[in-house]
Amino acid sequence: MIKVAKFGGTSLADANQFKKVYDIIKHDTLIKYVIASAPGSINNKNNKITDLLYLCYENKKNNTSYKEIFAQISEIFNNIVDTLKIDIKIQNELEQILLELQDGCSKDYFVSRGEYLNSIILSKYLDFKYIDAKDIIFFDDNGVLDANKTNTQICNALKGIENVVVPGFYGSMFNGRIKTFTRGGSDITGAIVAKAVNADVYENWTDVSGFLMADPRIIKKPKKIEVITYRELRELAYMGATVLHDEAVFPARQSNIPINIRNTNFPLDCGTLIVDQINDKEDPKIITGIAGKKEYTIFSICKENMAASVGIIKRALEVFEARKIIIEHVPTGIDKFSVVVASKNVNQIENQISDELKLRCKAENIEVSNNIALIASVGRHIKNKSSIFKRLFGALEKENIDIKLISQGLSEINVIIGVDNKNFEKSITAIYNEFV
Repeated sequence: MIKVAKFGGTSLADANQFKKVYDIIKHDTLIKYVIASAPGSINNKNNKITDLLYLCYENKKNNTSYKEIFAQISEIFNNIVDTLKIDIKIQNELEQILLELQDGCSKDYFVSRGEYLNSIILSKYLDFKYIDAKDIIFFDDNGVLDANKTNTQICNALKGIENVVVPGFYGSMFNGRIKTFTRGGSDITGAIVAKAVNADVYENWTDVSGFLMADPRIIKKPKKIEVITYRELRELAYMGATVLHDEAVFPARQSNIPINIRNTNFPLDCGTLIVDQINDKEDPKIITGIAGKKEYTIFSICKENMAASVGIIKRALEVFEARKIIIEHVPTGIDKFSVVVASKNVNQIENQISDELKLRCKAENIEVSNNIALIASVGRHIKNKSSIFKRLFGALEKENIDIKLISQGLSEINVIIGVDNKNFEKSITAIYNEFV
C-alpha cells in the first residue's frame, strides 16, 4: 500500500508543527511521498510566508521597503532550522533568493520559495530524498498543466526511490521558468503525484479533522462529514467550502484514489474520506453539506414570449463574455431568464451591462437585484427525495426569509437558493436545523 501525504501551511508553520509531522510520517511507513507547503499561520497569530513573499515582491517592484519583510521571512526559516538542529545552510539559500529578487526574478519564482525552502528543510529532517517540483511538474506555453509530460516525469524521477519530499504549489514551463498554481495549489501537486505513483490513498493534512456540514462560524459545532463523493465535494468547494483546493479533485478522481482530509494536531482522528461512489442506499441523510457565499448580482432579462426568441440567451451571455465575467447560474422561465454573477465583477459597469442587454436581447425590461447570497444544499440523495423542496422552503418560510432565486442542476445533487445578504447566516441555520 502506498500513501501520498501533503502537509499544509499550518502543519509546517513552525518547529513544533514540524515535530508533529515527523511523528506522523515515522509512525506510518506507508507514507512514501510527501508534499510540503510553505509555513502558514497558526490561529491567525502570524503572517503566512506566501503572503510575506507576495508583499516583499511588490514592495521591491515599487521601490519601497522590502528588506525588512525579507528579514521576517528569513527569521521564520532560521528559527525552524535552529530549533530542530537541522544540519543545513539555510541562510545561504535565503541569500541566494534575495539576490534573485534584486536581479529581477519573476513573481512566480519568488513566491514559490516558501515551498522550496520548507521542502528542503523537511527532507533533511526526515532523511528523505528531495526532488524539486520544477523538475517533475510541467506547464505548457499557455500556463496549463501538461498532464502527460508531468505524469511521465514523475514516474521516471521517483522510480526506485523509497521516500521523497516534493515542494507543492509550483512547477516549470518548458523553458525552465517557474510557474505556480493558484493559491492553495499544493493540494493539486499532491493529487498529481498521487495519480502518477498510483497511490492507494492521498492524505491531505491540515488543521481541521475533515469537512464539516456547515461553516462553524455560523453553526455551533456542526457535524463532521465522514464520507463524501468527489461530486459533492466539488459542489461544496465551489460554493465556499475551502478545506481542499477544488482542482485537486481531478487527478485523484481520474485514478479513483480516495482523498483523506486529516488533522496534524489530532492525528488519531479519521477525518473525512473523499471517494468516487458510496454504496449507502439505506443512509437516511439527505443533505451532505451546506455552503454559500455573499455578494452576487442578478440581471433578469424580461421579454414577452421569450421562449420563441431563438438565440436570446446566447446574445445575453455574450455581453458578459466580452467583459470576461464568469457566469454563475442562468435560471430560466417563460418570459424571463436571469444571469447571476459575482457583484465585484459588475459593480462599476452595472448600468452599461443593463443597457447592452436590453439592446441586444430586445428586452422590455432589465431588472437588477444586488446584495444577493447564494446557498447550496448538497447531497447525493437529493434527487431521490421528493420532499426536499417542501422541507427546504418550509424551513425558510418559518424564518420569514424570501427566496430570490431557485436553481437545480441536471446532476440533481444540489439545490441552490438566492436570498438577501442580510439573511445569509439565518438561512444556513434554518436549513441545517431542518435537515441535520
